Amino acid sequence: MAKVRVEKLQELMKQEVSDIIFNELKDPRIGFVTVTSVACTEDLREAKIYVSVMGDEKKARDTLYGLNSSLGFVRREVGRRIRLRFTPEISFALDTSLNYSDHIQRLLNEIHEDKPAGEKEETV
Repeated sequence: MAKVRVEKLQELMKQEVSDIIFNELKDPRIGFVTVTSVACTEDLREAKIYVSVMGDEKKARDTLYGLNSSLGFVRREVGRRIRLRFTPEISFALDTSLNYSDHIQRLLNEIHEDKPAGEKEETV
């Protein structure tokens, strides 16, 4: 049952942190950010928030730096919005899975374009 509670809390934290970043943070370093997932420990003492950033590598670094400088504010707001015995220690991390999936998709497209026109595709 504890696993279900952790999953529900992770989803709630994802929604609340997204709202906090979008509506409350005014740091100009923070660009277009999407909270992709939240990973909490079993005891709910720590939470790692994975974010995806639109833009180049420099923009992603600047955004992550801006988010990390506002950790105290974000943690306080999460504690105010979600009633828990202990507010989790929060850390932000870049989610590179979207970049990786884009890279794989480009490779698959290149393979598909290189295939001769008369050759049939094999299904696996």
